[in-house]
Amino acid sequence: MGILLLSGAGCDRSLEHNWTHFRGNNLGGISENKNSPVHWNSDSNIVWKTEIHGKGWSSPVVYDNQVWVTTATEDGKELSAVCVDYKTGKIIYDILLFKPDSIFRKHSINTFATPTPCIEKDHAFAHFGRYGTAGIRTADGSVMWQRNDLQCDHIQGPGSSPLLYKDLLILHFDGTDIRYIVALDKLTGETVWQTERQQEPYEPLSWIAKKAYITPLIVQVEGRDLIVSNGSAMCSAYDPGTGEEVWWLVKGAESTIAMPFYENGLVFYYTGYMTTDEGHQYSELVAADPRGQGDITGSNIKWIMKTPILQLLTPVVKNGLIYTIDNESTLQCIDSKSGDIIYSEKLDGKYYASPVYADGKIYFFSTKGEILVINEGSKLQIITRNKLEGQIWATPAFIRDNILIRTSEYLYRIGGE
Repeated sequence: MGILLLSGAGCDRSLEHNWTHFRGNNLGGISENKNSPVHWNSDSNIVWKTEIHGKGWSSPVVYDNQVWVTTATEDGKELSAVCVDYKTGKIIYDILLFKPDSIFRKHSINTFATPTPCIEKDHAFAHFGRYGTAGIRTADGSVMWQRNDLQCDHIQGPGSSPLLYKDLLILHFDGTDIRYIVALDKLTGETVWQTERQQEPYEPLSWIAKKAYITPLIVQVEGRDLIVSNGSAMCSAYDPGTGEEVWWLVKGAESTIAMPFYENGLVFYYTGYMTTDEGHQYSELVAADPRGQGDITGSNIKWIMKTPILQLLTPVVKNGLIYTIDNESTLQCIDSKSGDIIYSEKLDGKYYASPVYADGKIYFFSTKGEILVINEGSKLQIITRNKLEGQIWATPAFIRDNILIRTSEYLYRIGGE
């Protein structure tokens, strides 16, 4: 069992030199970098920095010499994709994709350009939730297709990022009103399949509790590819070619944000948060065996750990250890086999961008623009703390021994030639 290399390229090793999705080529937050920089600031070790107009928390994705992000005006009336030259930092394309007729509410910390685009050879794909999705030719910046008819009531704005699987672009719409997964033909934008989430597990939930903002993961289980997708009331696995639901775990109650992650035959995911009779709210981090069919709630859960609610970042797991910072700013290292906490350290600030593993180190990014670098392993060893101008909400791309970090104002390339 393992995570698939995405972007429709099978085992194309050239993808090691690119960063095609949110959290990398397999959405796992693991970089192939062997010499990632660990020391920098606004004045040193910066190859270039480029101002990105508007506001967006989407992460950079990279293919060959192109770096893509999305952005939006503060009021959401203009939604754009921006392509930057990897070598020079100069803007190649600045493409206005959508001018919505209606703007809906969002959370104050969200943006209208939070979903991360995805990219492959010759094509980039920008997604803005209910406001629209577009396929773009990277050779000339022309728009292949646009869709703005896929709707749900996000309530707090869009958050789920798209993924490429073979000839499909897969999107999630988990609203308060309707919840479904849809696969589009990546070259035409036409719907290939659409699957609604089960209704029964959501019936006990209040209307506002039914939303979710997760990005799915694709894993291979006993030779079969599966989309693993954790909504607010349940985690399900779907066949990515057909949309057929293969198995499900009913657990949770409201507002999942962090995406699932995987290592060594186990899927890990955060539930939506629950409330005790005494009014205490909590979520759970669940480890599950992704084999089986139908309802596997009673058979496949290996361990559960209570956590604070509203987990925004997705942890990274490497060599049997899970590294995370929860919503109460507690850095933790967790044994992935048992769920035991190996170490725990309270930090200052909020860390909402997802961590990345590179060459034996884990990088964390705070909303204050601070970057914490630690060594992997069962003992906390802080290597350094760095600082950049502005806030960091977007998960960086680690590529070619460089780091691409998007702050609230700039896109930085950190490292060397």
